[in-house]
Amino acid sequence: MKERGLFDSVGKDLSSGLVVFLVALPLCLGISLASGAPLFAGLIAGVTGGLVVSWLSGSHLSVSGPAAGLTVIVINGIQTLGSYEVFLLAVVLCGVLQVVLGYLKAGIIGLYFPSSVIKGMLAAIGLILILKQIPHFLGADEDFLGDLNFWQPDGRNTFSEIGYAISNRLQVGSLIVGLVSLAILVLWDRPFLQRISFFKLVPGALIAVLVSIGLNLLFQNSFPALAIADTHLVQLPDISGAASLLSELRFPDWSAFTNPQVYVVGATLAIVASLESLLSVEAIDKLDPHKRRTPNNRELKAQGVGNMVSGLIGGIPITAVIVRSSANLNAGAQSKMSSFFHGIFLLMSILFLTDALRLVPLAALAAVLLVVGFKLTKPALYKTQWKLGLDQFLPFIITILAILFTDLLKGISIGLVVGVFYILKANYKSPYFFRRENHEGQEKIHIKLSENVSFLNKASVALTLEHLPERSEVIIDGSQSTYIDYDVLEAIQNFRTVAHEKDIRLTLKDIPTVATIDAH
Repeated sequence: MKERGLFDSVGKDLSSGLVVFLVALPLCLGISLASGAPLFAGLIAGVTGGLVVSWLSGSHLSVSGPAAGLTVIVINGIQTLGSYEVFLLAVVLCGVLQVVLGYLKAGIIGLYFPSSVIKGMLAAIGLILILKQIPHFLGADEDFLGDLNFWQPDGRNTFSEIGYAISNRLQVGSLIVGLVSLAILVLWDRPFLQRISFFKLVPGALIAVLVSIGLNLLFQNSFPALAIADTHLVQLPDISGAASLLSELRFPDWSAFTNPQVYVVGATLAIVASLESLLSVEAIDKLDPHKRRTPNNRELKAQGVGNMVSGLIGGIPITAVIVRSSANLNAGAQSKMSSFFHGIFLLMSILFLTDALRLVPLAALAAVLLVVGFKLTKPALYKTQWKLGLDQFLPFIITILAILFTDLLKGISIGLVVGVFYILKANYKSPYFFRRENHEGQEKIHIKLSENVSFLNKASVALTLEHLPERSEVIIDGSQSTYIDYDVLEAIQNFRTVAHEKDIRLTLKDIPTVATIDAH
């Protein structure tokens, strides 16, 4: 199929860009809220994803911006580094590392992470999002549990803090707004409503935000006791033009360049952001009706430049995000112009809609994030992983628990160790075909090696040879193998030298000798 030019379908891209903007606006604000960053930083990141990454990326339909999958790292990073300006330096370093990964052609990295670990990471982030948004949902935003771990050194834990918020800091007005917003979001996705074009095209998050503003205005005018305090509304600087916008930007603290923690946070961001981006573009490519493919290495470079720009002007880190990308596809986007248009709309909202945005209750944004969190960790996911067997379920559930009780990077590392254990176990079982026959009272054993026998198979082959019965006839056949690792060949040759001790008659078929290998 002939590739469409960027400007062939401007009308469709403009309308889909508007839809994505309406989806992205509450998410940019909400993800900043969940990340413990200035709300303005989420809008900056969204604009950067739209105006910068869209042009550099090779993806036609993906949309980049602040991602729920990074909230855990962002909030921990800000707390660890001590200031938002130092964290911005880590975001810039994250971008540099992503560009380097792109030039090193590391775009294939996503294929080497077990899907069970990635799903566990996203499910854990969903749980954390839900737990962290409950206080905002209730209007209890101050002095809530700052760290993301369940148990704190001073004895506090997440559940006791939620209980204290409900009993001591509950704001009825915020609770009503949160419940109404949540009800709208849940009902909006029901199949019977999605069959109606209005409900399909207009995002439920936007309606929830608009209704929440209307409810709070009603409270202020008719029920003052329920009015939501200004501290529980979106806090944005007063932007009246490009000059005031520039004056509100925050910049990295370059003096922290020698702080080793900056590099740890930057590397963690780079790994997780790269994985999330690669997984998102892979998912959206599968849905693309024109079956266009995104160059992975180019995507890493684009995301890297985007994060450098976002960090340099005060934005939180960005990735390609599946929610906005799916909305883009469903709205009829034809090219990357749609993502660019959404960035323009976000920029216009910063310049001209800050007064309206400051009317948005945080409870409404919390409701949006509760739904996002639920979609990441919905019960059906756990059920599916369980049905796939223990080799998929255990890395999945251990990753979740490890992230909840430690932090994201340690949790993923623990999950990877468990995942690799099952990979090694699978390799241990299948490096060869084993056939045993009894011929005239003597056992005849045929071991046919598989096509590729790596060093991971050494233990399996060595143990099998060690436990062969005495006085048997053994044939080790490598005729179908295109590669046999040196370590495996060495194990076979070692067995060859001692086989006579067990009165084993050994025949090697197309098995190179160690001496031949050494000669090369």
